[in-house]
Amino acid sequence: MPIKQLTVFLENKTGRLAEVARILKRESINLQGFSTTEARDYGILRIVVSDAEKAREVLKKSGFTTHMADVICVGVEDKPGELLQVLDTLTEQKINVDYIYVIAGTRVVLSVFDIENAERILFEKGFNVCQ
Repeated sequence: MPIKQLTVFLENKTGRLAEVARILKRESINLQGFSTTEARDYGILRIVVSDAEKAREVLKKSGFTTHMADVICVGVEDKPGELLQVLDTLTEQKINVDYIYVIAGTRVVLSVFDIENAERILFEKGFNVCQ
């Protein structure tokens, strides 16, 4: 089952990232994982949180532009080659990974076009698909 990822668009200026974290803390929303990218004047924050709908609502009320997307979360062991097995499995099935990042140490979040098919394939191959 896909998990929800919230993308938050931020001005690239001091304190904006802290403001997001402060809002989540105030609302008792656990930040489970995140990825950031930046382009001169703005940044993109991708987050996995304990309550994505609530996070989206409170961030929008605070003036942030957000986007919700489904992604796959896969548990991997902390040893050489584990991620490669996941990526090789998807490559064999011609599933492209749009982006990837690590959350909570041994879980990776993947964005792919056909989530349902990718999850099924990974599950059938014995990977720990998070829920």
